[in-house]
Amino acid sequence: MPSACVPRITRAEPLGTRGLRVRVHLDRGEAFEVALEAVERTGLGVGDDLPPARHRELLDVDADVRIREAALNLISYRARGRVELERKLRRKGFGPERVEGCVARLEERGLVDDAAVAAAFVRDRLRHRPKGRVQLTSELRAKGIAAETAEDVVHEVFEAEETTDSVLAAEVAEGWVARQNPDLLRSLVDEEWTRDRERAERRLRSYLGRRGFRGDALRLGLERAREAAEERA
Repeated sequence: MPSACVPRITRAEPLGTRGLRVRVHLDRGEAFEVALEAVERTGLGVGDDLPPARHRELLDVDADVRIREAALNLISYRARGRVELERKLRRKGFGPERVEGCVARLEERGLVDDAAVAAAFVRDRLRHRPKGRVQLTSELRAKGIAAETAEDVVHEVFEAEETTDSVLAAEVAEGWVARQNPDLLRSLVDEEWTRDRERAERRLRSYLGRRGFRGDALRLGLERAREAAEERA
């Protein structure tokens, strides 16, 4: 392309109070906005020609800067696993390859760590909304955490917290009893197998099941609930 037909950069106008983005003005064609970092990384400046190839390079570097800043902003609010972060970035309109590259670079810097995110999630659940191992593993999988990582993390956190499904089921059962009305609790501990007792136990069993308790843990949870209900009767 003849030099006379190639746009030339005439001005780089800082935008905002911090000037991290600039509006690039040309002697022909429309002005456009890019990150100041993109201009610096491509080595472009006022007076430089901007042929199509260089223009594409500048916009490509700008996209890398924008996706990095978007990702850092997302993880500044709370830690996120790889898959969750990738989903968020794709929803912001970034292409799959750029998203994968960005997240991979953040992983290399230790800013995205699936195991750390999973462990924080499990500890939070144990303290505020206790659930069984199966349910916690399932929830981690839904967040995009690999099955092996999810299982390992749940096991490690349970060991560190010195807890078990049975202990948690009893705790959850006690909390459930504390929220029920006296009539339901009387039905739960009725010595006779009445329709009301069946209904009360079914509600309790369903509640514990939704929290991921199975087998012996579920049985112990039911027993603890009856004990707590008798204490309140």
